[in-house]
Amino acid sequence: MPFLKGKRLLLACSGGMDSVVLTHLSADTELDVSLAHCNFNLRDEESDGDEIFVREMATKLGIKVFVEQFKTEQYAGKHRLSVQMAARELRYQWFDELLQTKDFDYVLTAHHAGDSLETFLINLSRGTGIDGLSGIPEVNEKVVRPLLPFSQEEILEYAQSNKMEWREDSSNASTKYLRNKIRHEIVPKLKELHPTFLQNFGNTQHHLQQTKDLVNSYLDDLKNKLFEQSEGVIKIQIVELQKLQPLESYLYGLFKDYGFTEWNDVKNLLTAMSGKQLFSQTHQLLKDRDCLILSEIKNRVNETYTVFLDVDTSELPVQLKMEEVETLDKQGKNVVFLDKEKLNFPLVLRNWEKGDYFYPFGMQGKKKLSKFFKDEKLDVLSKEKQWLLCSDNEIVWVVGKRADERFKVEGSTKQILKITQLT
Repeated sequence: MPFLKGKRLLLACSGGMDSVVLTHLSADTELDVSLAHCNFNLRDEESDGDEIFVREMATKLGIKVFVEQFKTEQYAGKHRLSVQMAARELRYQWFDELLQTKDFDYVLTAHHAGDSLETFLINLSRGTGIDGLSGIPEVNEKVVRPLLPFSQEEILEYAQSNKMEWREDSSNASTKYLRNKIRHEIVPKLKELHPTFLQNFGNTQHHLQQTKDLVNSYLDDLKNKLFEQSEGVIKIQIVELQKLQPLESYLYGLFKDYGFTEWNDVKNLLTAMSGKQLFSQTHQLLKDRDCLILSEIKNRVNETYTVFLDVDTSELPVQLKMEEVETLDKQGKNVVFLDKEKLNFPLVLRNWEKGDYFYPFGMQGKKKLSKFFKDEKLDVLSKEKQWLLCSDNEIVWVVGKRADERFKVEGSTKQILKITQLT
């Protein structure tokens, strides 16, 4: 992999044969590599022996090593995970931390062709689509797997011919874990069926990956047509989605990258009442009349800004221009004229809150903002972005929407303040 030359690399090294071979290959090819060893404290003295081995190997090769000890079983219990899943989460969380804090470009792992076959069979047994069948990618964002084209037998032959030493993980022999059961009982039977089974499987996965790439390319083109970027969110017309057949497959393909993998939930959203929402770990999908609105989940923080009369407002979330004028001009959603003497400076710019009300300009009596927003047909996301300009605790202007009747210019007004929303 020529692109690794000149990059700062973090190599995940357990001390087992595969990662030891990758460590020596990296050192022999003069890659800028450091080791990262996870001690999961699951095998008592054996785990500590692995850590000592990796530290000593790094010293012999003149390679820097990072070591982290984890309370894996405690983490698994707290988060209701299997020990294997807990170890995986802890491992990659730590790798991400090292990537960010130590400025590494990539993480190298020693996965090989056998690992890809095992993953395929695990996913197949659980039920999956093309994503689960196309195998482990050689490059997945910041994770690179240089040994993926090679079988474990080839790696073993290389290690033995170069008289390398490594550690054997006793837990790998146990068949109580699904992956080990597949490795020791199922894969050997498959290889008995055909002597070149692993090679043939590699060709199959290559073809599946090509099909996956073709599908993803088509879906990207479809997203460009259907997904309309609008004020930081994505709007998708429901009628256009309903034209797609088979609908379930399209919905999965279009929304899976945003965490929505239950296509039936998205399908039901198409005919749900306006205001119905779905949430993934990272995104919100909202039904708003005739469209879906897709947005990132961001924790709403009630922000407040002080607004003085003669202060630059370029740092505010909405830029305002305030000036005293002699006469009234045309008033609109983005321009208001106010009786300056009715205002108490400094003004306050804040988010709207439940229970807020104002006296809409040109109307008699007060109105709750929630009712005003409904009449204006604002969707949930637009409400979250709405700003209010206030004098003390009273709303002066629902910015960009409607001024308050209480602060309007009258015949007795001596000073007229014009406020224009620039952005």
